[in-house]
Amino acid sequence: MLQNPVRSDVAFFLPNLGGGGAERVLTNLANAFVEQEVDVDFVLGKAEGPNLTKLDSRVCVVDLGTKNVYGWVIPMRRYLRQRQPSAVFSGLHHANLVALWANILSGNKTKIIVSVHGMMSKEIKNSKKKLAKVIPFLVKTFYPRADKIVCVSSGIAEELANRYHLPKSKIQVIYNPIVTEEMFEMAEEPVDHPWFQLGQPPVILGVGRLTPAKNFETLIKAFSLVRRKLEAKLVILGEGREREKLEHLVEELGLKNDVSMPGFVDNPYKYMKNSSVFVLSSRWEGLPTVLIEALALGVPVVSTDCPSGPAEILENGKWGRLVPVGDPKALAEAIVEAMNDERGKGVERAMDFSLDKIAGQYLALIQEIKSKNAACDIGFQSSLE
Repeated sequence: MLQNPVRSDVAFFLPNLGGGGAERVLTNLANAFVEQEVDVDFVLGKAEGPNLTKLDSRVCVVDLGTKNVYGWVIPMRRYLRQRQPSAVFSGLHHANLVALWANILSGNKTKIIVSVHGMMSKEIKNSKKKLAKVIPFLVKTFYPRADKIVCVSSGIAEELANRYHLPKSKIQVIYNPIVTEEMFEMAEEPVDHPWFQLGQPPVILGVGRLTPAKNFETLIKAFSLVRRKLEAKLVILGEGREREKLEHLVEELGLKNDVSMPGFVDNPYKYMKNSSVFVLSSRWEGLPTVLIEALALGVPVVSTDCPSGPAEILENGKWGRLVPVGDPKALAEAIVEAMNDERGKGVERAMDFSLDKIAGQYLALIQEIKSKNAACDIGFQSSLE
């Protein structure tokens, strides 16, 4: 499993490096850490996914070799005993739980920092997996064993503390590291889609998995209202189980020539930069990465005021327009108004989510945890003397 027996400073742990927000965030952090000369391992249940190629070559990838959650515990315990990282950052509930269980079984003093990227109540309610219903019980039982519970928004932190009664002393809000130099470089690449060429009507853009959470159904309905007022096009980047349903809605509304759904793309930033308005139509979020990316690229944004993240990012409408969830009419009106909004307005706010700034906060967190434990060890030794 491991090529190198030398101890690792920090490890990251995820099921895989798919195209989701949590995967992108931890990839960015791992790359930022090696730039600071931190020895980094990236442990994956299965070493696959589009973000795998984006890892810095100095990051050591450890493949546990299975997609089976229960199959991760023993190899993860073995990894912890062999490499003995000073800290493990994990993301997504099943990986968080495995990291905690494996560490307990290993008998190590490795510090476990779990991260929560979404509203657990919404995720559980809308999950079709049978085991999802036991996640709240497992979270309440085992998350207090973590050295820190990092939440990517205040809304998530409040839910964990108030609804699931996790200790507030263990919870810390650290925003996701979204804005990178690579993002700006990729945004300069040409877009080969015909609707983004000079002289074409304005393009409204949505980005995300085609799932109920993202609520592209409302965006399509809103776009049909926008088309009654002005000529425009709608592009939705992403893939998911709702594709057939959404394509049927597009046809039903007579929008087949004005809506494009190209699927998942490796570089959404070039589309963002060349859009007239970016729209987030979600029913719920954690901290929507794409909204921050659109702000950073200077695009006027419209978002639903869903739990949680958009109001926090936009500071209650200071940097972009907020509308009620599931209201096509309000969304359409905001999109039409945003066509005339100043470009670049939200760049200043987006810098609060820069990779350098957030990576520094995570490194400071590691030092804080190390210092606390060192102080506890000294106190314990003193009590024996």
